[in-house]
Amino acid sequence: MNPMKQTLLAGLPELGLSLTEETADRLCAFGEAVVAQNAVMNLTAITEPTAVAKLHLLDSLTVLTAADLKGKTVIDVGCGAGFPGVPVAIACPDAKVTLLDSLGKRMTWLESILPQLGIQARCITARAEEAVADHREKFDYATSRAVARLNILLELTAPYVRVGGAVLALKGSAARDELDEAKNAVKKLGLQVEKIHDFTIDGATHSIIVLRKISHTPPQFPRRYAKIKQSPL
Repeated sequence: MNPMKQTLLAGLPELGLSLTEETADRLCAFGEAVVAQNAVMNLTAITEPTAVAKLHLLDSLTVLTAADLKGKTVIDVGCGAGFPGVPVAIACPDAKVTLLDSLGKRMTWLESILPQLGIQARCITARAEEAVADHREKFDYATSRAVARLNILLELTAPYVRVGGAVLALKGSAARDELDEAKNAVKKLGLQVEKIHDFTIDGATHSIIVLRKISHTPPQFPRRYAKIKQSPL
């Protein structure tokens, strides 16, 4: 068994998850594809197989412990190389996953590699604050990882989520500090903190903050990104 798959399977019980051999193989095939493509395109600084399993695959799969995504629509905002959206699409094929990122080369690669691996996900190349015009409050869940601090991230993700859905924000050890910083954004965007899931992966704390959408996000949000960054809610 290769190191990536061995590490992936060893880490699943700690998350309370189990996967079929076929699903584990497909996850590793995607992880290996990312590493291979990274030789010609800047996708990730993490390329060692066991680190890919821990910090990309297992970290992405924590999303499945925070919500039941079967039959649900999910948008991964700022998906980068495809995390967490692609592992979610692989491990929960009943979820309808949309990947959103503004970097065209990256999205063109994802559009090419996903069908080759038998992975179903829609790819949209656009800035998050612009694409929302056509997708406002259309998704059950919005997820995001390593995009921005929470007070900025929520303005980019909450407008995509229907009332009753949730934002699933993947964060590190500073999750609670970021949440405290984002109290005003949570309130203004129609969200409510539901729970925080904590995990230990490779000795470090990883968290998912679940924010339930309890009312419509006001139409003036999101603002232009320069304004969001300059003056977070």
